[in-house]
Amino acid sequence: MPVPDFQSWFLPLLKRLSDGELHRMPDLYEQLADDLKLSEADRNEVLPSGKQVTYENRIGWARTYLKKAGLLESPGRSLCRITARGKEVLASNPAKINIKLLEQYPEFVDFHRAAPKQVGASVSKATDSESDETPEETLERVHQGIKTQLVQELLERIKAAPPSFFERLVVELLLRMGYGGSREDAGRTVGKSGDGGIDGFINEDRLGLDVIYLQAKRWEATVGRPVVQAFIGSLEGFRARKGVLITTSSFSQDARNFVGQIEKKIVLIDGEQLANLMVEHNLGVSTVTTYDIKKVDSDYFDS
Repeated sequence: MPVPDFQSWFLPLLKRLSDGELHRMPDLYEQLADDLKLSEADRNEVLPSGKQVTYENRIGWARTYLKKAGLLESPGRSLCRITARGKEVLASNPAKINIKLLEQYPEFVDFHRAAPKQVGASVSKATDSESDETPEETLERVHQGIKTQLVQELLERIKAAPPSFFERLVVELLLRMGYGGSREDAGRTVGKSGDGGIDGFINEDRLGLDVIYLQAKRWEATVGRPVVQAFIGSLEGFRARKGVLITTSSFSQDARNFVGQIEKKIVLIDGEQLANLMVEHNLGVSTVTTYDIKKVDSDYFDS
């Protein structure tokens, strides 16, 4: 069962505050997770950015929406308490509380209508009555969509480039990831022209304490277990213990299962992962713009 959307937390949160006492948000997170019977996996699920637990993010936005509607108040950092209006809503015994119900309050309508002007049309869908996403989730979804398109475009460019370019690309990527020592070292050990790919060694660290054997080829078809076995066999001739096999296509599940069963440390990098690593290490891409997502510094005001 997926983590409930942020509107699903409106009523449970207000019920938890029904005693009129001050409640700490960290305590409410745990209590509400128990109320909605979240599994351990649900409690550990994080947003795509990996910076916040999903259900806590949704509860946080539920608190914001209820506060904007005047159903609860936050008199201090990480504190909240039900208001007289919130008690009136609970007294009506609603089957659920959603954005449509909150829109009966003018101050909430002002807040809700302002959101599209502040964050743009595509992101403002997170504030629509039919949306199940928090604003952060919408931003991350849009960002992930842009990244997916970028990865596909990078992969198309890689496949269309000549073999020599692919060789330089792999060398540059490994250098940016911290392998190979200097560019000169990497250039001497990687880059033997062949059948559309490269083969060679590269230092695992700048001191050259260990080496990694590489094979990188621009395959179109799925790379199966026989190719991986042949690569591993070639390691024996160099007494190599570690290897990286890179392709512009993909690996079969049988090939991936095989490398998990052998003693040697073999890493398989398919085309999609290769392009993602290029994005992560800023190779072949440039930043168009950045957005800083900020929140109120409670410590500033509390002090």
